[in-house]
Amino acid sequence: MNRLEKIYSNSQSGKDYARGYLSYLTELCGTLDLAAIEKMIGVFEKARDNGKTIFMAGNGGSAATCSHFAEDLTYGTIVDGKKPYKALSLVDNSAYLTAVGNDEGYENLFMAQLRPLFNAGDVLVAISVSGNSPNLLRAIDYANNKNGITVGIVGFDGGSMKNACHHCVHVSTLKGEYGPVEDIHLILVHLITTYLAFRLGKTKRD
Repeated sequence: MNRLEKIYSNSQSGKDYARGYLSYLTELCGTLDLAAIEKMIGVFEKARDNGKTIFMAGNGGSAATCSHFAEDLTYGTIVDGKKPYKALSLVDNSAYLTAVGNDEGYENLFMAQLRPLFNAGDVLVAISVSGNSPNLLRAIDYANNKNGITVGIVGFDGGSMKNACHHCVHVSTLKGEYGPVEDIHLILVHLITTYLAFRLGKTKRD
């Protein structure tokens, strides 16, 4: 029985479940490696300083997080007169995704997109709850071999991605707890992008 099942079994109402679920999210936030988050921030800032591109890749709910992350990192941090962040989500071009999936297989979905776009020093952010998605592992291997920087954002036990990436932020939970892991991943998106925006001097007026 995972933590969510225990929370539900101890709940008498939706209110009880909400209280337990939110308490669990607070607990998970407290387990995050803040030094790993700091390293990720440093990777992003270095990429911006050097004019490099930050690519995002993920499946399912993590794909939605990629789109959100890329938007917040580019548009959400814009400050007039300051060099912008360049971020691109690899999950948003449906024509490209279906062409690669049809011609080369789903396991090559992201690697095939990196081939014409990825340069040495670019960053690949791979987001996966399980940390074991074959298409992400192939993309990570490609980026590593092209002298890129790879960053994993994972859950459960970290999977193979935990060791395949140069940097990793791990939300450690029992297998099957997709919702809480994805919740924390989205918190990381907002935490990192708002910090980077403030670093550039962004204010409410912007």
